[in-house]
Amino acid sequence: MIPRTLAEIAAVTEGRVFGLDPDGAARLVVDGPVVTDSRDAGSGGLYVARIGAERDGHDFVPAAAAAGAVAALTSRPVAGLPCVVVDDVQAAFAALAHDLIARRDDLVVVGITGSSGKTSTKDLLAQVLATAGETVANVGSLNSEVGVPLTVCRITPTTRVLVLEMGARGAGHVRYLTTIAPPRIGVVLNVGSAHVGEFGSRAGIAQAKGELVEALPADGLAVLNADDEAVAAMAERTRARVVLVGEHPRADVRAVDVDLDEAGRAHLTLVAGEQRHPVRLAVSGRHQVANALSVVAVARELGLSLLEIASALGAAGPVSRYRMEVTTRADGVTIVNDAYNANPESMAAALAALEVMARGRRAWAVLGPMFELGEESDAAHRAVGEDVARRGVARLIVVGAAAAAIAEGADAAYDRGDLVVDRVATTEEALAIVTHYVRPGDIVLVKSSNGAGLRFLGDRLVEAVNAR
Repeated sequence: MIPRTLAEIAAVTEGRVFGLDPDGAARLVVDGPVVTDSRDAGSGGLYVARIGAERDGHDFVPAAAAAGAVAALTSRPVAGLPCVVVDDVQAAFAALAHDLIARRDDLVVVGITGSSGKTSTKDLLAQVLATAGETVANVGSLNSEVGVPLTVCRITPTTRVLVLEMGARGAGHVRYLTTIAPPRIGVVLNVGSAHVGEFGSRAGIAQAKGELVEALPADGLAVLNADDEAVAAMAERTRARVVLVGEHPRADVRAVDVDLDEAGRAHLTLVAGEQRHPVRLAVSGRHQVANALSVVAVARELGLSLLEIASALGAAGPVSRYRMEVTTRADGVTIVNDAYNANPESMAAALAALEVMARGRRAWAVLGPMFELGEESDAAHRAVGEDVARRGVARLIVVGAAAAAIAEGADAAYDRGDLVVDRVATTEEALAIVTHYVRPGDIVLVKSSNGAGLRFLGDRLVEAVNAR
């Protein structure tokens, strides 16, 4: 964290210092990591003691002290560390993060939201911008009311750009995150079905995602997906300048001549005004084209040339785990682990990538449930099964009762008899089937919502192939 005395932290958070007198609080400098998990604490750091559904963070103050933390943010005095005691730890944590940004007039905050693709886009953008200056971005999908301030607290006095993935499970969530870290640039990728059970409808999702562009200043920039009507319509909800990206002719930053190689990686021509430049992406999936175009728009706004952007994009690879993670083992079996999360749109994107990558190979799809789809759940799962049938998959394994409609959809759509469908209750059963029947050269896609745990099955499939 940018160095702050404990007295300064108390002033910002409207807290009271316990364990040190006023002179001691004015002398104690916090300049290490700010963490909410005592296991991540380090020298000179601040431990934020949150109370969760199962555990009380205050119980771990001694562990944070042992790991090097020099102070804690708490809701009651705790022995073991000097504490800043506040009425509401989350509100105080947000206030601390906001103050760090407010003191950096030269820091550019970029917010990214959407139903899918947030983490992949954030990772690509951070890699591209890092070629021009110090950039900080969320680790993995730390995009919540906890993850955003944790990320803000990682900035240094020389950080040029802060890239923040902003997630939401309901109205007002994105708006709240923008009060912690007010963005100058906002990117809305898409409006899909993720968490539709929580939002109530796609219109509700669009309303919530658009909170990002509503928070932009008049001299800011909104980067909107021209290929998604719900996103393009958000141009009416912002004071900021708007740049449309996509493959639609109206887009200001476009991709043309898109093609995919045998690994599902896109090569395309970038078009921005009168400029054109070829790009070869290093990440798999055609859906990465839309993500890359948003990256281009932001990077151009921050002063990079199209040539610099194209070069950096070509070198930007996967960063966060379980997002189109492609591993080819020594026996030629390829495991595509895309099981960090799933919704109807990301399932379709993964299956489309599988179809391309499986040209001349036997394709497997090991699929689990998509959660939080509400009343649309059964229909959405059946549609995934129908898509599997259209993609020429040779063997489908459906894991768990919540995903049963995928098998129903595949059975109904596939009448040629050359698709084998297995319905299993556990990942252990799926592992046994793939391990026994997979052949050299096969390609296996693993995808489900996070809570289904298929991402760990993907790891085990890689290990099983290795062992064999």
